[in-house]
Amino acid sequence: MKATQNPPTTGQVTSADLLRMAALYLRRHGWTQGTYYATDVPAEHPTPPACAVGAIGIACAGHRVNHFSDLDPDDRHPYLDAIAVLVDYLDDHYPIHLFDDDGYCIDEHTSPYSWNDDPLCTAEQVITALKGAAEEWDRLHQQGGENR
Repeated sequence: MKATQNPPTTGQVTSADLLRMAALYLRRHGWTQGTYYATDVPAEHPTPPACAVGAIGIACAGHRVNHFSDLDPDDRHPYLDAIAVLVDYLDDHYPIHLFDDDGYCIDEHTSPYSWNDDPLCTAEQVITALKGAAEEWDRLHQQGGENR
């Protein structure tokens, strides 16, 4: 192998990895509510403040992702899996369920969008939840340091 060649990678990026990268992204570049990426920075700015899901998109793709259809086909599944892991974690630790006027539950799972945009939600809570969801994924999917 020449010094200019990249060594082969053997590990697969997991949902936990993406969630940790999203948490780190928010810690470094900031958090926002109401939109995937802060609107007070130019669209070409590579590292805008992001919401929880926007940060997962950047962690997955390396650039802004406004919808999962913006992702390369190989990145869509890991992106959606990471969001699903976050939803499961939020259901257990930060449940917000929407009800209609008659009291019927409209959405049985906590929406990461609604949760992120809740006026009482803070950047620290979002970062903590992303890291907590990653730890939960590791606990459920790894045995002896190896993915199950």
